[in-house]
Amino acid sequence: MIYRAAGTLLLILGITTGIFAQKTQFTHQDSLRGTITPERAWWDLTYYHLSVKVTPDDSTFSGTNLIQYRVIEPNQKIQIDLQPPMEISKITQNGEEQKFERDGNAWFISLSKKQQKGEMLELMVEFNGKPKVSRRPPWDGGVSWKKDEKGRPFIVTTNQGDGASLWWPCKDHPYDEPDSMLLSVTFPKDLMDVSNGKLIKLDNNNDGTKTAHWFVNNPINSYGVNINIGNYVHFGDTYKGEKGTLDCNFWVMDYNLEKAKKHFKQAYQMLEAFEYWFGPYPFYNDGYKLVEVPYPGMEHQSSVTYGNGFKNGYGGRDESHTGYGMKFDFIIIHESGHEWFANNVTNWDEADMWIHESFTAYSESLFVEYFWGKEAGAEYCRGTRLNISNDRPIIGVYGVNYPGSGDMYSKGANMLHTLRQIVNDDKKWRKILRGLNETFYHQTVKAEQIEKYISGETELDLESFFNQYLRDTRIPTLEYAIVDNEIRYRWTNCVNDFNMPVKVYINGEMKWIQPTGRWSRLKQSGNYKSFEIDKNFYVAAFPITVIN
Repeated sequence: MIYRAAGTLLLILGITTGIFAQKTQFTHQDSLRGTITPERAWWDLTYYHLSVKVTPDDSTFSGTNLIQYRVIEPNQKIQIDLQPPMEISKITQNGEEQKFERDGNAWFISLSKKQQKGEMLELMVEFNGKPKVSRRPPWDGGVSWKKDEKGRPFIVTTNQGDGASLWWPCKDHPYDEPDSMLLSVTFPKDLMDVSNGKLIKLDNNNDGTKTAHWFVNNPINSYGVNINIGNYVHFGDTYKGEKGTLDCNFWVMDYNLEKAKKHFKQAYQMLEAFEYWFGPYPFYNDGYKLVEVPYPGMEHQSSVTYGNGFKNGYGGRDESHTGYGMKFDFIIIHESGHEWFANNVTNWDEADMWIHESFTAYSESLFVEYFWGKEAGAEYCRGTRLNISNDRPIIGVYGVNYPGSGDMYSKGANMLHTLRQIVNDDKKWRKILRGLNETFYHQTVKAEQIEKYISGETELDLESFFNQYLRDTRIPTLEYAIVDNEIRYRWTNCVNDFNMPVKVYINGEMKWIQPTGRWSRLKQSGNYKSFEIDKNFYVAAFPITVIN
């Protein structure tokens, strides 16, 4: 998802609740949404068949969701999520109607059939209603009932943060994903729906509607499921990638076809760069799609949405303030980067959304590096420091569907850029990035798994490093003083035991030092002239004036 913590985009938090806004108190509903409740824990989600009829005339959604699951431990009560004003009208298992009760956004079903460990079972959930309308997609979740430039219906869903259960009944917690999914979307016959996965069938119905059937061959997070209905035209090609031939499909409004054919060539550049850095595109059998929408964009799995005006930058701006951000289309690169970090490697809890956004924000600088050189990529990353607020920790609060600060973008990217300096081996660093996608392929993960993996691969104790940048708001500060040509230095404004090594330049000569919270000393031969910290470390420096 796109967001920046400083500058013009701060106004987002002023007009919406905002998924990154500060919150100090949590409700019962927050816990029902963000906790692996007993009614969620006992069953493993394996498959969805979501059938939805979208009716623009009255702004309603109606349909069914067939939920397939495996019983891990016997239990007779199951939780399904669907937010008002949407309603569940009927739930059946094996053709038998089930009793259920509602607690806000959560629906608790009392199952009449005894649930046996190891069984594969299904629930059929019927639902309908007028889903919440998004006021500012994608930051405010819901359905957008828009018109295209020719006045035709343009209907899209966005629901990161607020939850997929804004418009369809599901197990709305990131820890569990279906192994595959079928989406059957019914819509007016003169339009087209574009959703996740591959189009396997298009039915012409007898009531003035069509139904598009999209099959997702891979695990998919619930917020990545989307519907996009409009007057789409299609073009596409293939990409010869690391795992063979990848189908690339592009869906845009008919009046944007020619400019899209030219501008969307950047998608192939993205694939080239990110397969180099992160490994093979994670969803070859679902293909890659770029889909025009009437909002900036979003990382819907194998259905990346795009609304950046077919121009470079982000809404005409350079997020890095360096000039490099105007050399590529921010939305194509950033949102597609989420195919690796968000859709392939997915956070277990919303508190760890940094796993999605820090790596993907960092991917922007890796894209720049791939095409314009290492220093260009580094400059881009350093430039995004102007977007950092240091308002609250990057990691949020677990169990209540509450992500951390928007600093998970720019500060998270600079944390990773700093870590790359410590590793000091570009081949190893690339191997780590690729290894993350291979080791956690199609998995939901916790912060400690990512931290442990990187620590193991680098053979470094990075506990205090991650605590500093992920769980604290302070910028570590290197205090130093020159006393009789002896340099004294220490870390301050940091967590306990912070001992990150740092590259410095003394009289222009590069040296590595390893400060701690205590003063260390370095004898300097000859006269002291200058002391500088390598600019690729996201730290502060504070010279101490000493009177001899």
